Amino acid sequence: MTYTLYIGDRMYSSWSLRGWLMLEKFSLPHQVQLVGLYSGTMAQDLADLAPARLVPTLQLPDGTVVGETLAMGETLAERHPDAGLWPADATLRATARWLCAEMTSGFAALRGDCPMQLSHIWRGFQPSDAVRADLARIETLFAHARTLSGQTTGPLFGSYSLAEVFYTPVAARIVGYDLPVSAETRAYCTELLRDPAVLAWQTAAQTVTYDPEPYLQDLERTPWQL
Repeated sequence: MTYTLYIGDRMYSSWSLRGWLMLEKFSLPHQVQLVGLYSGTMAQDLADLAPARLVPTLQLPDGTVVGETLAMGETLAERHPDAGLWPADATLRATARWLCAEMTSGFAALRGDCPMQLSHIWRGFQPSDAVRADLARIETLFAHARTLSGQTTGPLFGSYSLAEVFYTPVAARIVGYDLPVSAETRAYCTELLRDPAVLAWQTAAQTVTYDPEPYLQDLERTPWQL
């Protein structure tokens, strides 16, 4: 029983990273198919999965196609109730779903101004007021989760869940653009990005080069060190 996950570029596709982590971190058997996100072949590569049109796209062992990461997460949690994708406690589970749903629909300024990249850290980036508002909202959500769970460090709800999956690319943006957040939030982001699965994804991302390089900033860059 193997899942097939169609992903875009590892260096820049935050949604692909999210889809992969929900399989990799919960030890669900899977294989990966690369889609030409930047080469212009994405529509052709996904043609057999219509009406899916974006990455990631998940194909179940029986051939069923699921788009959108939140739907993927819910489907996998339903199919693997003992894997721990959501917190066991009902209150924490509802809150984790809330955080994941708000991530998929919100933080437009952060996503637009700070595209995920895993090659270096931009120094001197000046976040707009809208980005600062997104960061404040993220920290509010994190604080609420920790108040409910009683966890001051580590995973928001006590053990690794889909909340960590969905906020790992957010962490990459915060670290990759050296954004202003509290020490607690930065420590949590660093922990997410030091996860062995994320490091393996990042290593694979480094094998591809780009000309021209996407999302260039007129800023100093320093090595990605956590």
